[in-house]
Amino acid sequence: MIEAPARRRATASMEQEVYRHVPYDIEVEQALLGAILVDNSALERVSSVLKSEHFYDPLHQRIYEVMQGQLDRCGMVITPLTLNAAMKADPGLVEVGGHAYLAGLAAAAPAMPNVRDYARILQELAIRRGLIHVGEDIVNAAYEAPHDKSPQTQIEDAEKALYRLSDTARYGEGPLDFAESLRRTLESAERAQARGGRISGVASGFSDLDSLLGGLQPSDLIIVAGRPGMGKTSLATNMAFHAARAYVQDMEAGAEQSRGAPVLLFSLEMAAQQLSARILSEQTEIEMWKIRNGKFAESEWEKFVLTMQELSTLPLYIDDTGGISIAQIAARARRMRREKKIGLVVIDHIQLVAPSRRTENRVQEITEISKGLKVLAKDLDVPVIALSQLSRSVDSRDDKRPVLSDLRESGSIEQDADVVMFVYREEYYLKSREPEPGTPDHGKWLEKMERAHRRAELLVEKHRHGATNKVELFFDDRYTRFSNLANESV
Repeated sequence: MIEAPARRRATASMEQEVYRHVPYDIEVEQALLGAILVDNSALERVSSVLKSEHFYDPLHQRIYEVMQGQLDRCGMVITPLTLNAAMKADPGLVEVGGHAYLAGLAAAAPAMPNVRDYARILQELAIRRGLIHVGEDIVNAAYEAPHDKSPQTQIEDAEKALYRLSDTARYGEGPLDFAESLRRTLESAERAQARGGRISGVASGFSDLDSLLGGLQPSDLIIVAGRPGMGKTSLATNMAFHAARAYVQDMEAGAEQSRGAPVLLFSLEMAAQQLSARILSEQTEIEMWKIRNGKFAESEWEKFVLTMQELSTLPLYIDDTGGISIAQIAARARRMRREKKIGLVVIDHIQLVAPSRRTENRVQEITEISKGLKVLAKDLDVPVIALSQLSRSVDSRDDKRPVLSDLRESGSIEQDADVVMFVYREEYYLKSREPEPGTPDHGKWLEKMERAHRRAELLVEKHRHGATNKVELFFDDRYTRFSNLANESV
């Protein structure tokens, strides 16, 4: 019987597996432990990035744990003698010679070791071993999956496992010397000066808001909240579109630094096609009902097609996966940051993001999500705009302008956010409270409607890095478009 090519390849692959070794380096482990025994300050230099599980040898794991725990935290000097005394009951150490083994580590330690490099090597090897385990789990799960578990669920489980592994790989660089902090601040100020007084962050497209915030700042979590009907999605979409368009315009003009950035927009409520239609409606000034029903005049159709062709090159990426988890958002955003250089992430909206695990406490779930988004903003060093709903209690007040306390029941959103802004349109509420025509109250109502017509307020109630204020905008509900009030005739 002749083996099929596929079977021969599988057999060859299994034979290769026999000769592949798990990635580790015992000599580096020994050199690092020896360096700590010779110079205890080496432990301080690596403890922020190195954990015991990064060692491959179980004995080396235990030695490092004792160094960190029983000796370092108790203020004892770490020597082969004190370490042996603390571990004299450890059978693994006894087996390799006890004190003699520890003394050998110290004696063989390099003369001028770069222990942080050793720590990084061990950390990276541990991550590679973790990748192998995740890969094995993925393969086994694919072979042995129950019939009621869909492939999509398996993919999501794999993404979560990789996200958790990625999480363990981040320990930061530890405390910064103040001189280094000042140097980085100077570099940031020099970049701002090079812009000729322009904003330092990504332009939102709204001049008064950009003046207040300095643009959408890297590593900031920006919450845009409001009741249904206020225009949260429209506002965020307008910001995303402006950032993407400004990026293209500046790149075409040969600008060294762009006001905009490529954008990744997670639309959990609307399909990508619906969002695209909104943007086209705004840019062409063709009302949405015409786009939905195909009721175009000939001139409108030509304008629609030309605008679509112009906008097709914008670096605006829409992910409309429903029920996506914070782990999936983070994984996809990291990939897009690497591949497409995205400089702005938008999530519409927080309440539709799935937690990593379901609990009976929704507040805890929202807290996990908001903290995850803040971590994502810091890790990618980009602004993250997250939309949030508000409870119905806002509508029960006479003054329906939202305040920070309206977010208190939404997990730790207020605490995690760097900026919190509320979208408010008085006209929306006035329309539903029209008095009887001909009455004195109706005349007052008409005056209020005239003042509120097509006006929106952006209430910046929290700004971690500066002042808060109210920004007035123009809102055209025909095209779901926000714009600068000074540029419009109301």
